[in-house]
Amino acid sequence: MKKSTRRSFIKKTTLATAGISLAGTAFSASSYRRIMGANDRINIAVVGTNRRANGFRNSFAVLKERVNVLYVSDVIKERRDSYAASLKEHVGYIPKAVNDFRKILDKKKVDAIFNLTPDHWHAPGTWMALEAGKHVYVEKPLTHNPRESELLLEARKKYNKVVQMGNQQRSQITARKIIKEIHEGIIGEPYKAVAFYSNARGSIGNGKLVPVPDGFDWDLFQGPAPRVAYKDIYFDYNWHWFWQWGTGETGNNATHELDVARWALQVGNPEEVLVDAGKYHYIDDDWTMYDTMEATFKYPGGKVIKWDGKSRTSYNTYGMGRGDIIYGTKGTVLLNRNDVRVFDLKGKEIKHEKEATQSQTTALGGGGGISTYHVANFFDAILGKAEQNSELNEAVDSTLLIHLANISSRTNSNLKINPTSGHILDDEIMKKYWGRVYERGWEPPKF
Repeated sequence: MKKSTRRSFIKKTTLATAGISLAGTAFSASSYRRIMGANDRINIAVVGTNRRANGFRNSFAVLKERVNVLYVSDVIKERRDSYAASLKEHVGYIPKAVNDFRKILDKKKVDAIFNLTPDHWHAPGTWMALEAGKHVYVEKPLTHNPRESELLLEARKKYNKVVQMGNQQRSQITARKIIKEIHEGIIGEPYKAVAFYSNARGSIGNGKLVPVPDGFDWDLFQGPAPRVAYKDIYFDYNWHWFWQWGTGETGNNATHELDVARWALQVGNPEEVLVDAGKYHYIDDDWTMYDTMEATFKYPGGKVIKWDGKSRTSYNTYGMGRGDIIYGTKGTVLLNRNDVRVFDLKGKEIKHEKEATQSQTTALGGGGGISTYHVANFFDAILGKAEQNSELNEAVDSTLLIHLANISSRTNSNLKINPTSGHILDDEIMKKYWGRVYERGWEPPKF
């Protein structure tokens, strides 16, 4: 190939490779073998190598004929080195491990970034990668606050790259099939969706100021967030429950279920948000947020989405740990990551279909076949072979729901929303909560 070479080739790849099948329990490696030369695969860097990255190891193995994992990056040395070494079993080689992902962005060979960092890094890491000419697969929630979502739309428009959020049920075969059937009238007119999740997270205890552990770049971890002193409870997963970094269980898991609910009901922005939330379990620990939330999103035309999220009690109100119930004028659909059930108005089950590949539901890190399908769709979108199963505007609208629920909870107020813009109609709340305060020098760029 001449100098328009690999990157031009990726852009111009034709439908000759579109016969690759997603059916069954795994992709056929032989289907990919040498479709493109070894130098024409999509080169990626994995940024953030803990739980969600672990869920992607098998995806990279299944798709290894399409991808080169050139770099992995994490602010914890032991973690990035261990993850890099673990990939040899899955892809046949050990990628280079680096501390600061920004050093990867100027590498011209890197086509795409997998942004698997904590919530406060999702938007800044994504717009940095877009500015550097990279496509981005970013984990949910898309952003830490609504303003960042607007900025990502501006950045995507300016840099014209693929951005795909990790809402992998958009690539789930049974989900895509039943949503199509819902839109075609299998349960009549859908009018209400109940999205739910429950988990038995324990106490995080009470934090103590301690020295930052060796090999942990605490300053880079905080990145765009205002600086705080390190406590022993901030390590690992617990950043989710502190506002400077996390977005609570709503951002952590409602993003998935609310996205499915919006998809089924074909709704955009709500006109009203009502929330009842509180911290009801292990009340003396340092968890700073609600651990239980019921949220109601009302839409123009009368459609409603409800969120029932329980972080620290695993009582399965709906018979399972997570999922969506879609109510229609002629029946009901119950779906989760692994199967779909359809009921008539008398409650009789008239259809049951299981997903060919089973996925984790409430286990930390997730993983499973639908993640692989979603990654494959991301690659196909980069190659120009397929439309995204979840375009950025959809991710923005679904992520806005979690932000509105959190803002309603933090202000203890019902929110009136402009359904066209998604903006909160209370000027004071809008001004205070639509964006965030950034650490000096980390403010967002203007696109």
